[in-house]
Amino acid sequence: MIRELAADLVELIFEWGYLGIFLLMSIESSFVPFPSEIVLIPAGYLASKGDMSIGMIMLSALGGSMAGAYTNYFLALLLGRKILRRYGKYFFINEDALVKMDTYFKKHGHISTFIGRLVPGIRQLISIPAGLARMNLAVFSTYTALGAGIWALILVMLGYFIGENQELIDSYLKQITIAVLIVLVLLASWYIYYQKTKRI
Repeated sequence: MIRELAADLVELIFEWGYLGIFLLMSIESSFVPFPSEIVLIPAGYLASKGDMSIGMIMLSALGGSMAGAYTNYFLALLLGRKILRRYGKYFFINEDALVKMDTYFKKHGHISTFIGRLVPGIRQLISIPAGLARMNLAVFSTYTALGAGIWALILVMLGYFIGENQELIDSYLKQITIAVLIVLVLLASWYIYYQKTKRI
């Protein structure tokens, strides 16, 4: 049911072209759990037929992803801390916890943001703790764009090469997701090891 509604929405918005991709990716990157694959895989397929440009798809997708990420970041930055200061005590969150979060994101915000953007289910949410911790905006933007760009390129290329075969897409998407998660675990392990040796 949800996928049918999403497919109808994609069909409607694709009539708007690149603006439709931008809007859908803005939604996907904010609070709404809207799957990016039902936007970018069809877009990649349209590019393979010559109906759209891969460059413009990527630009629209990245612009939309950044718009959604900034929405979460600034809402958390402007409203989140006030709410946590007022009601955080009921959830065992005090000022000391906020200071620790700020310190963590100053030291490790770049790797957390990058990895978070590549993990389904977390990619939409990673901007919120970054905003709460007042992460440096330039660093946040750089690593958000890097993670979002890699994920968008994977989906667009998937649609470009096998966009007509839904079974292959489902199979490859699962394999790619698993491969990405393995790479991220290795990257996180390396980062932890690097930080430990750096302290020593």
